[in-house]
Amino acid sequence: MVPDQATQVRPPAPPASWMRDARLARRLSLATLVWLGAESFLGLAAGFAAHSVALIGWGWASLVEALASVIVIWRFTGGRLHSPTAEHRARKAVAISFWVLAPYLVLHVAYDLQAGQRSAPTVLGIVVTTISLVSMPLLGLAKRRLGARLGSVATTGEGTQNLLCALVAGGVLAGLTATSLGWWWLDPAVALVLAAVAVREGRNAWRGHSCRH
Repeated sequence: MVPDQATQVRPPAPPASWMRDARLARRLSLATLVWLGAESFLGLAAGFAAHSVALIGWGWASLVEALASVIVIWRFTGGRLHSPTAEHRARKAVAISFWVLAPYLVLHVAYDLQAGQRSAPTVLGIVVTTISLVSMPLLGLAKRRLGARLGSVATTGEGTQNLLCALVAGGVLAGLTATSLGWWWLDPAVALVLAAVAVREGRNAWRGHSCRH
C-alpha cells in the first residue's frame, strides 16, 4: 500500500519555541516598520533642509530598512511560516533591498559636491538621529539573535540593517558637528561609507552569510 503523497511531502511542524520566536520576529518587524516610516519622513525633511547628503541618505536608508521589515513580516505570516521556499525568497529580497540604497547615495554625493552644497546642523536632524542611535541597536541585536535561532538570514539581515542605521545615525551626528567646525567633507564621506557597507551586506545576505555574530 503506497502512502498518500501529500502526507509524504508535508514538512514537520516547527517546535513551539520556533513558533514563538517567529511571532516575536514578526512583532518586532511591525514595530520597526511604524517607527521607520516616521524616521524616514523626518530624516529626509531635516536632510533637505540642512543640505546634508549623509542625513538624506540616512532617511532613504530608513525606507530600505522599512522594506526589509515588510519582507520579514511577509516571511512569518500565514502559510509561509511552514513554507520551505519562503525563507529563500525573503533572503534574496532583503539582499536586493541593501543594493537599492548604494547607487542613490553615490549619485547624490556627486551632485552635491558639484553644486557646492554644504550641510548645516538642524534641531530636527539631531533629535531624530539621536533617537535612532539609542533605539536601533536594541532592535538590531534582538533580531540578529532571533535570526540565528530561527535559521532566518532574512531576519538577521533586517537586524544588520537596524545596526547599520544606528552606525550611520552616529556618523551623521558626527558629520553635522564636524561641518560646523569646517570639516565639511566628513558628511559626504559618511554617505559613501554607508553605500559601501550596503553593497557588502547585500552580498552577504544574497549568499546566505548574514547569520554571523
